[in-house]
Amino acid sequence: METSNNIYFSKEHTWIKIENETGTVGITPFAQSELGEIVYVDLPNIGDEFKQDEVFGSVEALKTVSDLFMPLMGEVMAINEDLLENPTLVNEKPFDEGWMIKIKIKDLEELSNLLSEEDYQKNIEK
Repeated sequence: METSNNIYFSKEHTWIKIENETGTVGITPFAQSELGEIVYVDLPNIGDEFKQDEVFGSVEALKTVSDLFMPLMGEVMAINEDLLENPTLVNEKPFDEGWMIKIKIKDLEELSNLLSEEDYQKNIEK
């Protein structure tokens, strides 16, 4: 899994890349591999606000639907409209073109509730 130091992970298998007070959010390679091919992504509207761990959307695979949980409290600033036409980008490039939303982070102190890449790896290997 190729990541950088400013990416954090939730136990609910979302990641957030922090750049100043903006966070880019997606699902982890582990989550997309467990779900299988993503066929539909339901994303929120720009301007919607969510608390940490609140459901902000869902992904649909061939045989299941899974909720998406917000890693940090924030306001949606952008959605990845490419996923509406090509949801398999989540499978192909989860950290690049497969990102889902960008948020304005409301409380950076909530980072303490997230996992480093190393801790996330340990969590999924259990």
